[in-house]
Amino acid sequence: MASPQYVIAIDQGTTSTRAIIFDHDGQIVSTGQAEHAQLLPRPGWVEHDASEIWDNTREVIGHALGRASLTRHDIAAVGITNQRETAVIWDRATGKPIAPAIVWQDTRTQDLVDQLSADGGSDRFAERTGLPLATYFSATKIAWLLDNVDGARERAEAGELAFGTTDSWVLWNLTGGTDGGVHMTDVTNASRTLLMDLRTCQWDDDLLAAFDIPRSLLPEIGSSSQVYGTVHGSQLLRETPVAGILGDQQAATFGQAGFSAGAAKNTYGTGCFVIVNTGTEIVRSDNGLITTVAYRLGDDEPVYALEGSIAVAGSLIQWLRDNLGLISDASQIEQLARQVDDNGGAYLVPAFSGLYAPYWRPDARGALVGLTRFVNKSHLARAALESTAFQTCDVLDAVNAGTELTELRVDGGMVANDLLMQFQADVLGMPVVRPAIIETTALGAAYAAGLAVGFWSGLDELEANWREDHRWEPAMDDQERQRRLRQWRKAVTRTFDWVDADT
Repeated sequence: MASPQYVIAIDQGTTSTRAIIFDHDGQIVSTGQAEHAQLLPRPGWVEHDASEIWDNTREVIGHALGRASLTRHDIAAVGITNQRETAVIWDRATGKPIAPAIVWQDTRTQDLVDQLSADGGSDRFAERTGLPLATYFSATKIAWLLDNVDGARERAEAGELAFGTTDSWVLWNLTGGTDGGVHMTDVTNASRTLLMDLRTCQWDDDLLAAFDIPRSLLPEIGSSSQVYGTVHGSQLLRETPVAGILGDQQAATFGQAGFSAGAAKNTYGTGCFVIVNTGTEIVRSDNGLITTVAYRLGDDEPVYALEGSIAVAGSLIQWLRDNLGLISDASQIEQLARQVDDNGGAYLVPAFSGLYAPYWRPDARGALVGLTRFVNKSHLARAALESTAFQTCDVLDAVNAGTELTELRVDGGMVANDLLMQFQADVLGMPVVRPAIIETTALGAAYAAGLAVGFWSGLDELEANWREDHRWEPAMDDQERQRRLRQWRKAVTRTFDWVDADT
């Protein structure tokens, strides 16, 4: 039998789950995709049905294989990439989640964050974890589930329950579930929990005690590229090794071949995430960036990164579509925005769940400012797109406080929008570069899995696969750029201090 010629990546994202098959050149062979419901039971609450996500995972694997007329014998390995901080807790005996998954955007745990911050401030655990105390990360979500689902804490302490970010949930089910499923995660996902020590890349007892989380609940931490187990039972990929796991933003960096210190990328998805590789050195930011693990290959030293996380980017376009009915399809946003030359003086700050980097203001809420009778829906469409570029600019200013970037590599669904990409280059004053393959998140997971099984020989081979597709050069004069940034930052300050104790 011929050796397998392909690797499959499962990209378990915030709005959908995809399976993408790649060949040895990193080219896409076929794709399967299924959206899952966004559950919004209360203001600030965002939930997913983890069982629906697993059902969709099996479905999209079948679609991807079927469309390419491939079988498990053609697949060398499975890689997983995922929405990172989303918390799932399930029953080890039944395989059923004990409650809906709490999504990374959810803000219900702000009271617990405030309690923990009262003793040492929001950076109380930052030296150990690289992270500020925020509802964004997994630890307070786990604590909330243990305290608010009947019997959960007692069952967790008895070892009956398992926690995982969605990579762990997919891995456990792929490798057998209740019949010997592997309960693991990788260092990149573990570094987003507020429970892992960045230096040791292991769970930290003091952190577990602070959040009152039993160690027995947690998965084992592995590297980003190793064989965790094989697909189990009657599944389409049975006996195929699952050999790569990377959180989605780290996976996109890996797929962009950002292997050297100083390499930077921005992924434009549900949110926006800038990652700058800092090599094997743990670098701290004084400008609102977080320190995280970029990847770890096998037994090698971990590679670290600085990250600027923006909560709302593509989801703002979704909001214009679903909540306001301004468009009927996300692809219409560029055409609508092109009907005007600028934003008409309107600035839209999408602080729907507070502001993440570099501000870290949980008290902020969304604002639309600068309105006059002149402003129409095309100006709003343009303001929405521009907000993503402005937020990226804020994060890269924080990055540039420590290292001067010369270009920004970009990926994710929104990079197909030429208007946004040109405006991004304009307000940054630096080139923006799109790769030939924009599905870099899935590609990064495929690369990690393929490396572990010898499908690819090393990082040099992966770097050789990267190709530029398009480059946008800045075309806005500096005075106009500074004026627009000044107006944007004025708009951002209008969102502060909105949430009071009684709201």
